[in-house]
Amino acid sequence: MTMTTFRDLIPTKLAAGIWNCLVKCKSIPNFPQQETCELLVLDRSIDQIAPVIHEWTYDAMCHDLLNMEGNKYVHEVPSKTGGPPEKKEVLLEEHDPIWLELRHAHIGDANLRLHEKMTNFVSKNKAAQHQHGSRDVGEISTRDLQKMVQALPQYSEQIEKLSLHVEIAGKINRIITEQGLKELGQLEQDLVFGDAGMKDVIKFLTTNEAVSHENKLRLMMILAAIYPEKFEGEKGLSLMKLAKLSTEDANAVNNMSLLAPLSESKKGSASSFSLKFDIHKKKRAARKDRCSEQETWQLSRFYPIIEELVEKLSLGELSKDDYPCMNDPSPSFHGSSPAAASIHEAPVAHSMRSRRTPTWARPRGSDDGYSSDSVLRHTSSDLKKRGKRIFVFIAGGATRSELRVCHKLTGKLNREVVLGSTSIDDPQQFITKLKQLTPSEISLDDLQI
Repeated sequence: MTMTTFRDLIPTKLAAGIWNCLVKCKSIPNFPQQETCELLVLDRSIDQIAPVIHEWTYDAMCHDLLNMEGNKYVHEVPSKTGGPPEKKEVLLEEHDPIWLELRHAHIGDANLRLHEKMTNFVSKNKAAQHQHGSRDVGEISTRDLQKMVQALPQYSEQIEKLSLHVEIAGKINRIITEQGLKELGQLEQDLVFGDAGMKDVIKFLTTNEAVSHENKLRLMMILAAIYPEKFEGEKGLSLMKLAKLSTEDANAVNNMSLLAPLSESKKGSASSFSLKFDIHKKKRAARKDRCSEQETWQLSRFYPIIEELVEKLSLGELSKDDYPCMNDPSPSFHGSSPAAASIHEAPVAHSMRSRRTPTWARPRGSDDGYSSDSVLRHTSSDLKKRGKRIFVFIAGGATRSELRVCHKLTGKLNREVVLGSTSIDDPQQFITKLKQLTPSEISLDDLQI
């Protein structure tokens, strides 16, 4: 029997604390006595790769590459008085219908949709055609769009939002090219799916010396998650030297071991695939290809582990040994509809709130990253028809790819999937936290829940 350690007990103690609160609440008049939803409590060790791999959706690339502060983006707009450009702050949030439509889309799909929007707008407006001339839509500049605003004041808000996203997408595309992110991204995903190994990483590092320190660091962190034994002793020092990492960066790589599963037989604090690798294999896979989903865009293979966990939870296939229950579900919990049928794999969270539509699901525009006719367009009425909610909480920070997956699964499973965490971390934030991590453990008594 494997000894349970401090790190294993963080989700367990959190889940127990929630369950104890729910038990006390059962004495409240009209409080639900049976399950109304499912709650899965995890920690960051569940998936060490998701926080550092390059995610290729519009939302993730904006926050990863554009040095945004939260959802605030600063850009320059032409002065209305003819003077030098002025700086303008905008929030990439729900009030922007183009952001809602594109945020979960692959960057390639986002580029295509923006091109189509610009083409349609120009083709339907003679004044826009006059300002645009005979040039290709891809050649349009921010100043051209400003002239369109002056010529078509009734469309000023629409053009300004379109102008903003044309600029953002253009900036992202330039960074992708300048930093060689397509080649790096392909290597990252090949590593994760077992199509590349140590030799491929060494070849990349020796032939791409212009790669930024941060991108080399992220690559080494992915490598450390898949090949932890390669970073022990002299072998680890040699790899750090090859990547030309600073001592501080090397600490971040070495600290990946603090998030690693503590034993191969204990998968509960690791992931559903675990790191139970054959150490003699030259190439290992940290993910299995999802055969049921076709890859439309290049570099879209990667998925965070919680996608697999939530799907198994919904189907009642999540292992009780790896993810123990706080309580057994009541017989009526399974219900008669397939959407509601699932085993209670985590402490249940009884909700006394009405099934109000979450703000991100309001039907202002498409938000699924796949179609303008989003499955969430009519969520207000559909939520009443959905199965029981699934809540996922990740202690230690969640990623934008995990937010995207929960949104995607809401439509796919016909159950609202809600993600909660101690923070939403972009790669730079996660790396900073990892650099500051220390192996010293505090007592469980210090955890206030």
